[in-house]
Amino acid sequence: MGKSLTLILATFAVLALGGAAAIPLTNQPTFCASCHTIKPAYDSWVGSSHKDVTCVDCHVRPGISGFLHDKVYAGLEDVAITFFGTPTEPHDLQSHVYSSVCLGCHRAILRVNELPARDLPAPVKEVGLIMDHREHMKVFDQRGKGEGCTTCHSRVVHGTPIKNYPIVIPRGHVQLDDQPHEPNLPPDSKLWKTTMTDCMVCHDGKQTHEGDVLSNKCETCHLPDKIGEFLF
Repeated sequence: MGKSLTLILATFAVLALGGAAAIPLTNQPTFCASCHTIKPAYDSWVGSSHKDVTCVDCHVRPGISGFLHDKVYAGLEDVAITFFGTPTEPHDLQSHVYSSVCLGCHRAILRVNELPARDLPAPVKEVGLIMDHREHMKVFDQRGKGEGCTTCHSRVVHGTPIKNYPIVIPRGHVQLDDQPHEPNLPPDSKLWKTTMTDCMVCHDGKQTHEGDVLSNKCETCHLPDKIGEFLF
């Protein structure tokens, strides 16, 4: 009995030490990029505005439950699929990023329409952004369809700027532009669809919120004297 207990304890100790050594290694974006499915996402991340934020910072929620579900369970599932199943093609890959994680760094965005334009934080001050993010988050929560920050900003990290825009921006601006754009992705793939999705899915001049038709005019979200330089 004593030898069995010792063996069990030794096994657990080895597993614990192995896990402790593996966590820092698997937290590195370069480790994620070792999977061919993730490599395109890694390449776009390297050149994005979030290049100083690691994969786990966005894709793993803080706390024990987030670690166990988003990293341990999801990671083991990915390993199993890689070795015993059929890995998803990069252009069909989907990953849910929780808004609570985004707001951990970007909570100030909820107050944009509550501040005078002169007090807006950069870079939203430069583009005169005045849209009500707090109201959007409230409506998304009421709808209960899993919507959130990435509903509008899904390609900010894993996308590329188009048509000489200085940054990756929500596609709603592109539809309002007079120059059509087709993403360089397989048509009807998951990433093609998310890239083509824009603000006009809701702001189509027909849908309403609290009795008002959702406007699709630029000045609904931006100060008129700021939008020309950035959007056209």
